[in-house]
Amino acid sequence: MPLVATPAVVLRTYRYSETSKVVRLATRECGVQSAIAKGALRPRSPFGAGLELLSEGVAQLYLRDGRELQTLAGFDVANLRRELALDLGRFAGATALAEIVLRMAPAASHPAAYDALVAGLDSLVATGIAAADAAGIRALWRLLAVLGFEPSLRGCVRDDTPVDADHPVTFSAAEGGVLCERCAAERPEAAQTRLAARDYRDLLVLNDPTAPLPALDAKHAAAHRRLVARFVRHHSGEADRFPALELWERHSWAPLSPPQPVAS
Repeated sequence: MPLVATPAVVLRTYRYSETSKVVRLATRECGVQSAIAKGALRPRSPFGAGLELLSEGVAQLYLRDGRELQTLAGFDVANLRRELALDLGRFAGATALAEIVLRMAPAASHPAAYDALVAGLDSLVATGIAAADAAGIRALWRLLAVLGFEPSLRGCVRDDTPVDADHPVTFSAAEGGVLCERCAAERPEAAQTRLAARDYRDLLVLNDPTAPLPALDAKHAAAHRRLVARFVRHHSGEADRFPALELWERHSWAPLSPPQPVAS
């Protein structure tokens, strides 16, 4: 049973016993792995505070082929990312990213997926609260792209007809991209979303990691959250297994409307 050292991010933890916990890790060399951290809950645990949600470091794992639960020998923490806990919007976006990795990334080496996760978490830490939605939306689209679900946005997903960014566009989550007017009319589907020209241009920018983040007001940010969440649910085949994504999508912690002043 070889000892492997690999960069890793803590995606989730569970209590296993009075003294130990199970950790779900995204690793750069070994994909998503579950491991038992023996003694992690003891007062003088060698893991210390390193096994916090979304913390990053180097994991030392005893790996055995065909085994669902590996053994975590150590975790040298490099970045706790506690800044994410200071704002619910950024934290929700980060946990949605972690959930997608858990549900959709393989238990095999996928460095690009790991790097996209880390880049997305770092962008959420670095961005201001006002841009947290845009940063989270971009991070989710980029992660989906490296996992093999990149949407077709410049031309019709069916026949590659160029799409005009100055006019409304139909986006199909089921087909994985935008549709030209003819194809959208031929076979309308429930999973189709009609995007205004502005929303389509913002979608292009959100899928371009080299472009500055677009300024999204609350209404447009909510529409883009719904769009990427619908895309995830369709292509994962597990629509009921994304509670963190749903929390982020709906902004469930936010009031539905501003509080009204009390009449005196």
